[in-house]
Amino acid sequence: MSKHQDRRSALKNIVAGSAAVAAAPLLSSFSSDNKNENTLKGNINHSVCQWTYGFLSVEELCKVAKDIGLKAIDLMGPKDWPTLQKYGLYSSMCYVGAGSSLTEGWNNKANHAKLIKDYEETFPLMVKAGYKQVICFSGNRNGMDDETGLKNCAEGLQKILPAAEKAGITVVMELLNSKVDHKDYMCDKTHWGVELCKATGSENFKLLYDIYHMQIDEGDVIRTIKDNHQYISHYHTGGVPGRHEIDDTQELYYPAIMKAILDTGFKGYVAQEFMPAGPDKIASLRKAVQICDV
Repeated sequence: MSKHQDRRSALKNIVAGSAAVAAAPLLSSFSSDNKNENTLKGNINHSVCQWTYGFLSVEELCKVAKDIGLKAIDLMGPKDWPTLQKYGLYSSMCYVGAGSSLTEGWNNKANHAKLIKDYEETFPLMVKAGYKQVICFSGNRNGMDDETGLKNCAEGLQKILPAAEKAGITVVMELLNSKVDHKDYMCDKTHWGVELCKATGSENFKLLYDIYHMQIDEGDVIRTIKDNHQYISHYHTGGVPGRHEIDDTQELYYPAIMKAILDTGFKGYVAQEFMPAGPDKIASLRKAVQICDV
């Protein structure tokens, strides 16, 4: 992903040229005949990341989510919250109003002033909407050592965490792989993220454990989750390799991972974040939710 390219623009590059053809059969897949909403077990709070279904409008995705029985949509900024609310859906992970950069993050002190402003402006909007989690990123190393980056992140985050604590908001840093998708990204290991949590000294700073990303950079997913669950407030899915469907075409066994997450007492959200490659992309999402509904 290029320096100025966020998740949504990345998806546009992937699906450009196919969206128009795909739209009609996709939309036909969510009819009122589907009854997943009544059959989900209720142990997992299911969500989906908006960018992976960016070929649908937010309103169309809301209709799909409601039909499948999802409770929320992930990675939504303030401009789209009214549409979520219209459909009774929750924003399980928010973007700051000004957007978020994966590469220019908290590890660089030069970014702190802008980041502090962006987050402090977003917190009141989240309070008004009733949302509790907002994403953040370490940024790329750019030659910086991990210890310095950790100290810089902690220093910057500590300037917004008192306001987050007062607002009842958790600031969540995503773990991303630096091997395949996000070359040079600093927060690419659970241990580093956990040490940052400790360094901030705040219960309102946690990690987003992306199962896809951490399988690539670390493996040992279930043990890592069990050993570090107190520092994790959110999960993302994705098939390895390729970040496609989480079915038997890939190497992770998601039912066991979901059971391990439940065993930790987790009450937060698990958001599907795979890029559907199958011919019926809504069916892929429906199946992924069923796989994770343990």
